[in-house]
Amino acid sequence: MKIAFAGKGGVGKTTLAAWTADLLARQGKNVWMVDADTALSLGQASGLAAGALPQPLILREDLVRERIGSGIIDLNPAVDDLPEKLCVDVPGDGPGRKRLLVMGTVTGAGGGCACGANALLKALLSHIVLDRDEWVLVDLEAGVEHLGRGTIQGVDALVVVSEPSHRGLETAASIGRMAGDLGLENQILALNRFSGGEIPALPGLPETVFNLPYFQGLAAKQLTDASVLGLPEIAQVDALVMNLLTALASGAKAQAA
Repeated sequence: MKIAFAGKGGVGKTTLAAWTADLLARQGKNVWMVDADTALSLGQASGLAAGALPQPLILREDLVRERIGSGIIDLNPAVDDLPEKLCVDVPGDGPGRKRLLVMGTVTGAGGGCACGANALLKALLSHIVLDRDEWVLVDLEAGVEHLGRGTIQGVDALVVVSEPSHRGLETAASIGRMAGDLGLENQILALNRFSGGEIPALPGLPETVFNLPYFQGLAAKQLTDASVLGLPEIAQVDALVMNLLTALASGAKAQAA
């Protein structure tokens, strides 16, 4: 299953992506974790030390020249060997394997950008989503248009994460509309620290809503540690992620029907 996580900065989407990858790996699943957010925090949120993070692909000028060229740009470069070359293994407690790819910014790649680095990023992201028959979790920036129509059609579900604020929900609605325009209707809105009230009826806002409660253990750990794993509330976190995955799988089946 291929799941994209989107939302504006600071709302918890990277945390939720890291929790999801961790649970899947403990269940024996092999997971590709793709950090396509400019914040580049998915690795550290998953327990990797800053010095163990792979270099963002967008900074690999040698690969860009090799695969894209320096004159006429090859917009369909060979990338099938790159995931294994560029990934790092993420430590975990389960039998499944977690592998991290750090993309760097892909802003504009879906909108026809001719930049060689962005062309390589787009090709690699498309390969991971469309051609890999494994679990793929993509941590996006606040937008989905750079995925491109073909790529997002290979994504099974979109989790739009927001804080319970009008500004955050407007961003979430914009992301939901863009994804819908690209054909991805299987969407869930994950509201972080939502304490109740009426959610504004904003066009594009996903109708299915999941509440992400406040975890004291996470708040305490984040003062000294970038990792969001190994919380005292792990049982509650696992149950939340399982419910989310069940809902996403049901939506994917409905969308395919």
